[in-house]
Amino acid sequence: MADIADFANDLVQERIDQAVAARLALMSTTAQHSLMFCDECDGPIPEARRLAQPGCTLCIECKTADDQRAARYAR
Repeated sequence: MADIADFANDLVQERIDQAVAARLALMSTTAQHSLMFCDECDGPIPEARRLAQPGCTLCIECKTADDQRAARYAR
């Protein structure tokens, strides 16, 4: 027999599923095309990265350096 906690968990899971679906729908309509070549070094951006990160403009090396630079200045 289900109790009130089970109903609450079901309701929360339903809301989470709705939020995730809405987020995915928004991402699919606003996703930009990934660049074939890096904006910084003009090196090729691997296809796996372009598929995994829609809208990427930097290769892996430049993005890593950019993230490290941003983390250094965020302190």
